[in-house]
Amino acid sequence: MILSEILNSRYSVKEFDATKKISEADFQQVKDLLRLSPSSINLQPWHFLIADTTEGKERIAKGTEVLFPFNTTKVYDASHVIVFAARTNADEAYMASVLEQEDKDGRFAAQEFKDQMQGGRKLFVDLHKYDLKDLQHWMEKQVYLNMGSLLLGVAALGIDACPMEGVDLKALDIEFDLREKGYTALAVVSLGYRKDTDFNAKLPKSRFPEETIITKL
Repeated sequence: MILSEILNSRYSVKEFDATKKISEADFQQVKDLLRLSPSSINLQPWHFLIADTTEGKERIAKGTEVLFPFNTTKVYDASHVIVFAARTNADEAYMASVLEQEDKDGRFAAQEFKDQMQGGRKLFVDLHKYDLKDLQHWMEKQVYLNMGSLLLGVAALGIDACPMEGVDLKALDIEFDLREKGYTALAVVSLGYRKDTDFNAKLPKSRFPEETIITKL
């Protein structure tokens, strides 16, 4: 695998081929990308709603049809569509659930290490909650880390993607009762395979050159 080739070939798909579906084996790897993504202090402040049926896509499309109709076909024609949601709070019960999962997975050789992890995680959550006062924004940034991992990972699998912030997030929150569950919609990513007629596939990639964005020390 040559990473630069993957990076240069991926782009935001504008037209999906509705006849092509992601295999179950490949989509299992997609779910692994979502689950195993890094996050600060392993907080994992995310939830994902995944649709691969017409009925599921119709529910997600409610977030595009009024304000962002240009994105509706990217929902319907994609193989799978993912709503990325971020937690709205990191309370003690949630942090305890993270800690217990880590313990179950064998992360702690002794109770003292578990206690240290609990204290360190609480330190950072309290910092963002009380001092920086940006806890939800900070958690949303962790979800964007996940999205970046997904976009690169699916490209390596030969799967095309279109990340979309052009969605009515409030409409999705209401449709899926996300706020009542302690989450809020952040973005939508459609996955599948590009159409031969997709104009964006024929355009050259445009990025600043290395000397503009990288300073070697």
